Amino acid sequence: MSEQTIIIADDHPLFRGALRQAVGGMEGEQIIVEAGDFQAARAAASAHVEADLMLLDLSMPGSSGFSGLMALRAEFASLPIVIVSASDDSTTIRRALEFGASGFISKSSGIDDIRRGIQAVLAGDIFTPSNYQEGQEQDPDIADLVRRLQTLTPQQSRVLTMLAEGLLNKQIAYELGVSEATIKAHVSAILLKLNVDSRTQAVIQLGRINMAMVA
Repeated sequence: MSEQTIIIADDHPLFRGALRQAVGGMEGEQIIVEAGDFQAARAAASAHVEADLMLLDLSMPGSSGFSGLMALRAEFASLPIVIVSASDDSTTIRRALEFGASGFISKSSGIDDIRRGIQAVLAGDIFTPSNYQEGQEQDPDIADLVRRLQTLTPQQSRVLTMLAEGLLNKQIAYELGVSEATIKAHVSAILLKLNVDSRTQAVIQLGRINMAMVA
């Protein structure tokens, strides 16, 4: 078995250690890259484009809820991401999958269950906790918002998450290596898809998804 590169992104050193222990007990050779905040997670993904998997805490410094997942899915489309979170209700799990996660592992899981989840996703499966009950979104407004967010292109998703970080158009253009006119066009498309009139309202809509998480 060839070596596998796994990025562990969590701001709690003790839990990173638990994840490292789970990964270390698998067959083959694993290269483990650790990140303690969202920017470090993004940098790790950039530096290890060959990575086989990222284990991502849903809430850590530099990111809030699903916006971090959306940003990473947009920027690193081929990198499977498994959400690891203490918020493990069915609604949170379902939304993580809707926004592109390849699996969900509860922080209350034992080492063996964590390892099983990691192995399942590495094998190409979607992993969810055994008590996960797949269902429909109960809030019709949130369900509509999720559908609208899913229509964003990867670049539009990146622009939206950068708007949420408070960046100006010219700053986003610099970060993405495109013209400011291109960013303005992306922002216009985002507003249209989300059915809002301003970038502030677009950011508020994104925030609604994160606030809807069950703490």
